[in-house]
Amino acid sequence: MACLGKGKFREMETEKKATQTTNTTTRSKIVCCCSGECTGVTSKDSGRLYPYIKASQVAGGLPSPSPSPSRSTSYEIEVRNLSYKIVKIEGTSKKGMLQSVRAEAARYRSKPSHYLLKHVTCTARPGEILAVAGQSGAGKSTLLEVLAGRIQPSSPSSSILVNGLPMDMQKFRRISGYVMQDDALFPVLTVRETLLYSARLRLPSSVPMKEKVIRVKALMNELGLSHVANTRIGNETIRGVSGGERRRVSIGVDVIHDPAVLILDEPTSGLDSAAALHVVAMLRTMAVSHNRTIILSIHQPGYRILQLIHSVLLLARGSVVHNGPLELLSSRLAAAGHIVPPQVNVLEYAIDAVDSLNSDESGIIFPTINVVGKQQGSSNILPELTLKELFQLEPSLAHEYAASSNSSPSPDRGGDDLEQQQKSDSSVTFANSSATEVMVLAHRFAINIIRSRQLLIARTVQGIAAGLGLGSIFIKMGYGTRGASERAGFLAFTLTFLLTSSIEALPIFLEESHILARETSRGAYRVWSYVVANTIVFFPFLFFLATLFTVPVYWLVGLSSNYHAFLFFLLTVWITLIAANSFIAFISSFVTDFILGNSLVTGFMGAFFLFSGYFISKENMPKYWLLMHYTSLFKYPLDTLLINEYTHIKAHECFGPVYVDKCFLTGPDILLDLGLNKENKWVNLCIMVGFAIAYRLLCYAVLQFKLLRRRR
Repeated sequence: MACLGKGKFREMETEKKATQTTNTTTRSKIVCCCSGECTGVTSKDSGRLYPYIKASQVAGGLPSPSPSPSRSTSYEIEVRNLSYKIVKIEGTSKKGMLQSVRAEAARYRSKPSHYLLKHVTCTARPGEILAVAGQSGAGKSTLLEVLAGRIQPSSPSSSILVNGLPMDMQKFRRISGYVMQDDALFPVLTVRETLLYSARLRLPSSVPMKEKVIRVKALMNELGLSHVANTRIGNETIRGVSGGERRRVSIGVDVIHDPAVLILDEPTSGLDSAAALHVVAMLRTMAVSHNRTIILSIHQPGYRILQLIHSVLLLARGSVVHNGPLELLSSRLAAAGHIVPPQVNVLEYAIDAVDSLNSDESGIIFPTINVVGKQQGSSNILPELTLKELFQLEPSLAHEYAASSNSSPSPDRGGDDLEQQQKSDSSVTFANSSATEVMVLAHRFAINIIRSRQLLIARTVQGIAAGLGLGSIFIKMGYGTRGASERAGFLAFTLTFLLTSSIEALPIFLEESHILARETSRGAYRVWSYVVANTIVFFPFLFFLATLFTVPVYWLVGLSSNYHAFLFFLLTVWITLIAANSFIAFISSFVTDFILGNSLVTGFMGAFFLFSGYFISKENMPKYWLLMHYTSLFKYPLDTLLINEYTHIKAHECFGPVYVDKCFLTGPDILLDLGLNKENKWVNLCIMVGFAIAYRLLCYAVLQFKLLRRRR
């Protein structure tokens, strides 16, 4: 809402629902004082006049303002002649090899480019909302990503100034928050838990836990989320909060550390008019009460939303069409001979006009659309106007608005404070140590697994059913030639089941990959901390599954009754599940969807089984396939289980013919025929542990590479 002068205010009609005990509604007016310190809600109902309340109560409807930590420095973002271009790459699929090589050489010589942003200039001030508008493809999201430090501009670093100093993107990420258009939240966590985990990751460990809880409570009050604090976020299958509440939670995740600058990509996208108005009103409250610099992109906002915005940056084809308050845009349009229809706000009219200009090859707009008092064919019709002539006219009112804007007192730029902070924080990258991050992430991941009831129930039933099913098929297989053959088949099928069933973890990793990319790009925690926490949490979960499977199947089948053999069998099954889980984590680190991941996992598992030595021995395998043999996830656990079984078989148990009470095929004889040494079972187990570590390291390397590539 823009102030019209001292003692004056702009009123906005709103509908306010009464309490749940009644179905009546009341008419209220939200009044913004020129000082920016208070906003009143008044309503006359049966002679009663409701008192004024503070601005921080508008968004949440709270009886008292929410306490929040004070910030001594505010930041002004100044953009000067900013540009961003991409290099076009022409396709060569229909060309021959020689033509393709020539095309590649020509491509490197010419490097044709396309500007997404071209000479953009604007200023975002503390305590104000700067809205970036324009039709689709105008460059709104690109500008926000450049300002948020996610991509490097093509122009020099001096094109973006923070309190008069060139922006250091690494340092700027600590004082800013970036809310993307799509939400990335864990569906099984509640609103309170989501904000609390963000506070524990974004705030330093020196801040007491009690203070973090108080800050989360205050933020929920400010966001108007106190009534859904214990409600889960939800998704398509889990009933949770509404779309507007979900968007406010996403904003809360990025403002929990009290950033001085908040950048939002279309925060009202996908919301109804009431929810969108609520979000923007809450953002205005944040800007005014916290002296926070807020930059957001918006698409076709309503009239009431526009009253909450201080300044508008209108883009078209990556260039600035208008920069300033809406009153200045109205003056320019009026000076060009255009009026805005009553049912259309000025920004929506300007965007439609720009869109019509873009669709016209001549780049002009014909004044037969809403010209002031003119009809088509009139002798006083204005001449055709180009895009520049339409929106960059300088009427007398424009000079008045510009003068009033320039004469307003500017906030403390704090350039020295920013420079001092950059020097003092040069060695600090994250708010917490790696150990603290691992603890918080492990706790959050454990909660996600525990609350994923479908996964827990499915894996529990699967483990018990597989153990009982295999046990009933191979029950008491005994010894002799039949017993030796069935043991090898049972152990091979056991490994097949254990490794292929681990693919169920793929959707979990893929769901987290989006959240991981979002949180690590914000600098919330290290990628290494996530990999370690994920590994630690899976240890007890996989041990639980290994126990459910091993206990029934081992004794039903009738394997070696030695107690040590049983414990080693359980240990081998557990390590096998860990190695398979690490392999799934590695695959999920570079795939984008479940179909591709499932295809890769299935193909590799089949190759591991084929080259394990069960179907064809190593001696009969071509030398160029030996690498697959030694890297097979089937080879080492299969050899380990065979060694464990046949070394603990009692001496009188025979697997072959018996002549004169003498057995000609004992357990050690079978191991000798297979080329296995009983001393190698611990070596094989260590190799499996090495596989698990190696795949986790590869997963970390891929995730870290993707993060660095996004930042570049």
